[in-house]
Parts: sequence; C-alpha cells; structure tokens
Amino acid sequence: MAWNEPGGNKDKDPWGNNDQGPPDLDEAFKNLKNNVTSLFGGGRQRPGSGGGSGLNRGLLAVAVAIVLIAWGLLGVYTVDQAERGVVLRLGKKLDEVVMPGLRWNPPLIDERFIVNVEQVRSIAHDAEMLTEDENIVRVNMKVQYKIGNIQDYVLLVNNPENSLRQAMESALRHVVGSSEMHGVLTEGRAELAIDVEQRLQGYIDTYGTGLQIEQVIIEDTQPPEAVKEAFDDVIKAREDEQRFRNEADAYANKIVPEARGEAARQIEEANGYREQVIAQANGEAERFNKLYAEYELAPEVTRQRLYLDSLESVMKNSTKVMVDVDGGNNLLYLPLDKLVQQSPATTTGRGVNVDDRIRQGIIDELNRRNVGGQSRSRR
Repeated sequence: MAWNEPGGNKDKDPWGNNDQGPPDLDEAFKNLKNNVTSLFGGGRQRPGSGGGSGLNRGLLAVAVAIVLIAWGLLGVYTVDQAERGVVLRLGKKLDEVVMPGLRWNPPLIDERFIVNVEQVRSIAHDAEMLTEDENIVRVNMKVQYKIGNIQDYVLLVNNPENSLRQAMESALRHVVGSSEMHGVLTEGRAELAIDVEQRLQGYIDTYGTGLQIEQVIIEDTQPPEAVKEAFDDVIKAREDEQRFRNEADAYANKIVPEARGEAARQIEEANGYREQVIAQANGEAERFNKLYAEYELAPEVTRQRLYLDSLESVMKNSTKVMVDVDGGNNLLYLPLDKLVQQSPATTTGRGVNVDDRIRQGIIDELNRRNVGGQSRSRR
C-alpha cells in the first residue's frame, strides 16, 4: 500500500510530512543539505549542533583535491624527437637532460626549458673590411648552426645568438685582414670560408654558448662601388690571361705528341735507310769478292763479260745508237724509239716482247741500208 493511500503508513512519507497537504520545500532542502553534509563526514546534525562547519570542511576538501589534480596535470608535458630539455629544481640544475617522450615535473618547483636541437639555424652578416694589402672589400657571409650542448645554451650565456654575431664579426675581420684582396675576391673564397669556420667555432666554444657551427658560406665578395668598374676590368684581364694559358696548354698538348710522333717516324725511317744501305753495301762487297774470284780464274772472259754488262746497262736507257760501219766513213744512227714504234709488234701469250721488237727493228734498218748501199755501188 502506498504511503499516500487511505490507511497507508504515513511514516514512509519521503518528505517527512505526515499531513495530507503538499510537502514543505524548506524541509526538503534542509534534508538534502544534511544528506550532502553526511557524505563528507558531517553526518546528520541536530539543530543547534554546528552543521555549517562540517559542510565547510567538506567543500574545502573538494577544493584541495581539485587543486592537487590540476597541479599534477600542469606538470605533464611531451618532448618531441628533435627536442631536448633542461630542468631547474628550485633554481638548481638537474644533471640529466630531458629526453624525448612523455614527461612530468612538479609545477612551481621545477622550471623546464625545451629546445629543438636538430633544427639548423642561420645568421647572415654583411660588412666592409680591410685586407692585408690595404684594400677594402665587402663580404656577405652566412653561418649555419645548431645547438650542440643544450645545458650550455640555456644556462651559461644569456643571449647565445648575439654572442655568435659578435664572434662572426671578429673571426671574419681577422681572416680577411690576413688575406690579400685578390684571394678574397677570386679563388681564395673557399679557403676563406674554411678559416672563418674554424676560428668561429673556437670563439663560441670559449664563450660556452653550446652552439655548433655546421657551415660557413661566403655568398659574395666585391670591391667598393667606387672602384668596381676598374676591378671588373682587372678580373676580366686575368680571366683572359687564364683562357690564353689554357688554349696554349691545349695547343702544346696537341702539337708536342705530333712532333714526337713525327720525330720517331723519321728516326725509324733513318734506321731503315741505314740498314738498307749497309745491306746493299755488304751485298756489293760480297758480289765484288765473288766477281774477283771469277776474274782470277778467267781474266779475259770476265773482263769481256764486265764490258758487255756495262755497255748493256748504259745502252738500255738510251733511245739513240750510233754504229761505226766497217769500210765506210759514216756513222750509222739508229733511233731505237722510232724503230720500236714502226716495227710490227710480236705478241706472245704474255704480251709484247720489247727486246724482240728492238732487235727486229735494228735488223730491218741494217738490211735497208745495206740494200741501198749495194744499189749505189752497181751504179
């Protein structure tokens, strides 16, 4: 049976009201307050027993718990893979470096510094300075660096980048002041960058900035504007000189091997001619020795044979022959070239026999002349 039905148990009224009328709202709120207070250890308080102080203690406990939770959450942070951190606990440096991952440090007690140590930063510098040979040059330089020691970078120097700029100015002026203008403006720029990098790294290590120089780039070097045109003419003349030298070297590299090859060829030809002359002389000497041996055996025959050979060697290159005819006062002139052309060619399977043609021409000419002489005698 419900509490509000006729004959029901009215002590079960949740509003604590035994009357049949609507519940009292003030009483209901009072009961709710007592229930909340009892949750935080206050229990149900009798009227006049100090229930307000129990409620205040409960609310304070909740507030303290919330503050502690918020304080703990504020100490949670994440360090990326490229980052490193330094933590100060009550102003004192902790020895270990904060590595990547999820970290926690008590807020207000620890102070943390998180820096990207893999990022490559750069600083540019542009200035005019005096060289060793007392000339003024303008140098544009860029320095690329990153953080090498996170603790030195955060704690030892107040402004590491400012220290780096001052060190750049000092290192560059020292190196340029020890170099000549020609080297700074032309082929000495690469060596200039290396010297500046080494000296600059030494400076910032001495300062304890924690920075690491990655590269020094000399972007541009040029003379002052007042003498720039004249200097450009000088540079052009030097470039022309270098170009002419290169062309001369190329020509020398081409002509020298050819000359050496020609010299070697002539030497080989001379050696071949020498061997030929020596062999020919040896052959003539051997021939003479053999001919002399034959001459000793038959002097007359050998002498006649030598005469005929000599006559043959002389006459075979001549086209005109004069023959002394016995019993006559006239010399017989034989034009051998004409005789060869006029005489009929005797051909064989191998072609025309020139000796036979000459021989036949001579015989025909002699016969013709003999016939003419005999006819004149009869008359």
